[in-house]
Amino acid sequence: MLYSFDDYALDTDRRELRRGDGPMPVEPKVFDLLVYLIEGRDRVLSRDDLIAGVWMGRLVSDSALTSCINAARVAIGDSGESQRLIKTFPRKGIRFVAKVREEGNPAGAALSVVVPASPGAVPVPSDKPSVAVLRFTNLSDDSEQQYFADGLAEDIITRLGRLRWLFVSARNSSFAYQGVAVDIKQVGRELGVRYVLGGSVRRSGQRLRIGAELGDASTGLQVWAERYDSDLADFFNLQDQIAESVIAAIEPRLYAAEHQRFQGRSPDSLDAWGFVIRAMPHVWGWRSAQDIDSAQALLTRAVEIDPEYARANSLLALTYAAEVQGGWTNARDGLATAAGLAQRAIRDDPHDTWTHFAAGYVHMVSRGFDRAVKELTEAIELNPSFAFAHAVLALAYGYGGMAEEGLHQLVLADRLNPRDFWQAGGFSTKGLCHFMAGRFVDAAEWERRAVELQPDFGTAWRTLAASAGMAGDLKVAAGALTEARRLQPSLSIEWVETYHPVVHDRDRRIYIEGLRAAGLR
Repeated sequence: MLYSFDDYALDTDRRELRRGDGPMPVEPKVFDLLVYLIEGRDRVLSRDDLIAGVWMGRLVSDSALTSCINAARVAIGDSGESQRLIKTFPRKGIRFVAKVREEGNPAGAALSVVVPASPGAVPVPSDKPSVAVLRFTNLSDDSEQQYFADGLAEDIITRLGRLRWLFVSARNSSFAYQGVAVDIKQVGRELGVRYVLGGSVRRSGQRLRIGAELGDASTGLQVWAERYDSDLADFFNLQDQIAESVIAAIEPRLYAAEHQRFQGRSPDSLDAWGFVIRAMPHVWGWRSAQDIDSAQALLTRAVEIDPEYARANSLLALTYAAEVQGGWTNARDGLATAAGLAQRAIRDDPHDTWTHFAAGYVHMVSRGFDRAVKELTEAIELNPSFAFAHAVLALAYGYGGMAEEGLHQLVLADRLNPRDFWQAGGFSTKGLCHFMAGRFVDAAEWERRAVELQPDFGTAWRTLAASAGMAGDLKVAAGALTEARRLQPSLSIEWVETYHPVVHDRDRRIYIEGLRAAGLR
């Protein structure tokens, strides 16, 4: 949607605020606040409305809220004194009072909302993946509990709308199917979407059970399903947690489903998106040189088709940095290439969570701790349900010697997606954090679990060798070192000193001491 007012235009699809022909710099949360104010301009929005709609019910101080409102005013040339565009109503709230013109689906938009013109209308399908979230069914005896089911579905719609690669059906369209037997193939045809997410809520006393499932509208088959059980201790926090968990769980499943859709196609028939989707399984499982080679070949094809495709460039940056972390390439050249691709991706699309995620990963591998944390935090700000970003932020904290902070991020990642595809990586990151905290026996145990799940996980074998060496278990250390060198023939003390991502010299000396005990020279 494109909202025009005064001398400005707010493009929700591109997440851009423009004045004239040029984009204006604006913080993500300030942008969200402007969108919320404009969309709710028919009424005064209270403090509670703003916290629920913009901060998703999280605790926000009055000073932080006021600061964000002031920043929103400054961004559109308004002020607290003039209040031409955003007016304060004492003790009630604020309202966007400027005259607004709306234009749907601006040309070139990266994200769109599909709305059928009438119940029988068939929208033109997009070449990007698309989803409709149906109204969740209330299975409780108390009909009043429907408000929770509706709130949960609405929150999921809002969060899915932040995934810039995904088309999301509007709430009014998808909620129209309440009370009728749903055929997801019919829903897909009528709303022009490939996937349909539905669910149910049952309350018994202070216990809640939430079920959710994702179906492929083209085949009618189930792609993913999960059940959540919890106490109703805090309504809004619980709603927030479940919505985050659902989004974190279904995003990789959507990628997997899209990958299957493209799997049988000839490479000559694929567009840039198709090559990216074909590459995604190799990106998720980047623990071997073969995975990286396969991903790079596909992503290079995507960039050849569309050189300004930010998602392709960001993923390509990830692969070059992963080669360096794995010790499979010339580190200086690899990091320089990765950094250039990551920065180009951010310039092309600064609002895509993956561009900041990739930049954070590249900085982490380059021992740029502060910049890594900044970019990974930005990725999480753009998509709070991005479990993978929490996991890599944990790894960055581990390499930076901040073990407890790393373990905390792993808890968040696990809460978002307890059945994550990156489980072996999570075990290895946990092992690294324990190593940095001096708990070498625990570190070795977590690394052992990682390599059991993924026998070609070279970085896990490397840390297992160092951990077992420091723990005095030299037999395990020597065996792990043999596996690490099988996967990284260039592994040496010199390589660790020069290129290993451990940030601080003191931590790297301990890591090297463990590897020496394992037999590395």
